Order: sequence, then C-alpha cells, then structure tokens
Amino acid sequence: MELTAPLYYDELVAKCKQGDAQSYNALYKGYAMAMFNTSLRIVNNSTDAEDVLQEAFVAAFRLDNFDYSSTFGAWLKRIVINKSIDVLRRRKLTVIDIDNAGVNGFQEEEIPDEENIKLKVEEIKKAIIKLPSGYRTVLSLFLFEDYSYSEIASALNITESTVRTQYYRARQKLLHTLKNGGKDE
Repeated sequence: MELTAPLYYDELVAKCKQGDAQSYNALYKGYAMAMFNTSLRIVNNSTDAEDVLQEAFVAAFRLDNFDYSSTFGAWLKRIVINKSIDVLRRRKLTVIDIDNAGVNGFQEEEIPDEENIKLKVEEIKKAIIKLPSGYRTVLSLFLFEDYSYSEIASALNITESTVRTQYYRARQKLLHTLKNGGKDE
C-alpha cells in the first residue's frame, strides 16, 4: 500500500519524534528546495536564504511544537517566512505606513492589460529582484505564498491599507519595469 504525500510526511514526523535520524533526513530532502526558494523570494540573497533554511529546520525539528493542526509542510513554510521576515527586519526594512504619513489612500489607475504583456519568466524574475525590498516582500507573500492582505499586515506589523498600497505600487513598478525592457526608470 503506497502512502500519499501528506500521510508519508506525517509518518516521517512521527518517526522523527521517536528520534529516527533517517526520517529527519527524508523530511529535509523533501522540503529543503521549496523552502529555500520561498525564502529566496523574500530575502533576495542566496546566503541569507541558506541561513534562513538552516534556522527554520533547526526550529522545525524541535517537533514538540508541531501539533498536526496543519501539515508539516505548511507549518515549516510559516517558520521559513517568519525567519525570512526577521532577516529583512535585521536589514532595517522600512515600510512607509501611509496611515501615519497622512495619506488617506490612493486612486486606482487603470492597469495596462497584463495579458498583452508577453514576457519570459527570467525577465519577470529579474524585474521582481529590482523592486525595493518592501514591495518585493509584500508582492512575494501575496502572489507566491498566497497570503491575504491581513496575514501580510500581521506578519510585517503594518496596517492592511499599507499592505494594499505596497502591493499596488509593487505591481505598478513591476509592470513599468517590464514594459521598459527591464529598465527601472
């Protein structure tokens, strides 16, 4: 009888809780690349992403905190994202809180038809990397990690309206960069 992925990983977690070293190794191999990529999209630095990966697995392998209320993968991803955000905070990431800056909102401008913009994946990746770290973080959490505005606001300790504004501006800047052939200005 073949186990499905979630059951397989649940079984590995159970074996890890019993101290089985091979199960730790299997969990690491099963999740390392995906978690590295998740961190890299946020911190935009492979060395920092490797550090985050190591710290996240060290924290995750203290399995007494894992309660099976979610999958191990979802729990690990949450740890990776939190540790990635911590790296950005240590870099003194500054996100402008528009509520405190006196800006009451913004006008949604008509966004160019995104379907007409035919670009290669590498061009898009390069354009995302060029975004300021605050924009890149919000964009990555929203688009790639499927976080809601409120979840991003909570994770970054900013207001939901700031998240919406950062996302809107990131998207606009990204589209502008892509339309100009990868040039920022």
